[in-house]
Amino acid sequence: MRRWLSKAEESLGNHSDRLNAINIFPVADGDTGTNLYLTVRAASHAASASDTTDLGVLLRIAGQAAMEDARGNSGTLFAVFLAAVAEPLHHHTRLSGPLLATALQRAQIRSWSALSDPVPGTMLSVLEATARGAAMADGAQNGDDSNHALALTLQAAVEAALEAVIQTESQLGVLTAAKVVDAGGVGFLLIMDALRAAALGEELQDELLDGLHGYDIQAPHIHNGGDAEGVEVMCTINLSPLDAATLRLHLDELGDSVIMSAVTEVEEGYRWRVHVHVPTPEPALKLIQEAGHPINVSVTQLASPRQSDSPQYGDVTQLKDPSTLGDSSTLDESAQLSEAQEASGQ
Repeated sequence: MRRWLSKAEESLGNHSDRLNAINIFPVADGDTGTNLYLTVRAASHAASASDTTDLGVLLRIAGQAAMEDARGNSGTLFAVFLAAVAEPLHHHTRLSGPLLATALQRAQIRSWSALSDPVPGTMLSVLEATARGAAMADGAQNGDDSNHALALTLQAAVEAALEAVIQTESQLGVLTAAKVVDAGGVGFLLIMDALRAAALGEELQDELLDGLHGYDIQAPHIHNGGDAEGVEVMCTINLSPLDAATLRLHLDELGDSVIMSAVTEVEEGYRWRVHVHVPTPEPALKLIQEAGHPINVSVTQLASPRQSDSPQYGDVTQLKDPSTLGDSSTLDESAQLSEAQEASGQ
């Protein structure tokens, strides 16, 4: 599992620029590759620092780290996915086909429920297909928990993910018009191939992405000139399930791309990671502050950077006091982005 997250970090670093280039949904802000890379990196580093041999505990630690440091829609969904995968693996020290199928099914349910308005043709569709492919392969093996059966289940999951990525172009009108596949879906495919390679002691399949529409290295950064408007607000907050449901309802009325997922259980209820896209941050920040005491609050401009701008995917403001933008300080991401670009050969 540590090797999986390390390989996924490496793969996403190598592909972050192309993923950014085809990122046009839900907003054309050109940062899906960077967001996934930084989120997976947080998970990988947390896993590397843990010496547990319990797969569930290891991935729970990695999932919590990813959730606390999640970036954007894609990063938040990956964090939800990882935390959900951990649940059936507790008290296990070895991955098997049946366990993988169960974990992916759990992750599919959790990921779809984390979004207020899940949309087909996205990373969610690829996750759903991956879980279905793994379940079918595991069923054909009649519960065999051998390494051979695991290999067949992993390969089926990756093949199903690839097919689902190809289909995203026809599932979303904006992707059909742009003649590209979904960036988040491709990122998740890379993550699953990293799991296959790590578990089986094999290499990543470099040819996996050959022929995907919009993925040729010569293809333009189609998100440039997009009409993305508004901001992305994210935070962590302790709430009861009822208060969390109320906050979700109010954020749904205010904006879109609402994601709320429990990070861990606390005395007040649960620790939640909150994500929403809104026209302006102040109303969302007011709702969040009325609900509780948020921490790790960030506001990110969704508009795509111009070609002449420095290579920073949206201006991020880390708020010292989320009740007002006047007391904010700029969060410098240049070092993290430089690492992502260095990893991708930029």
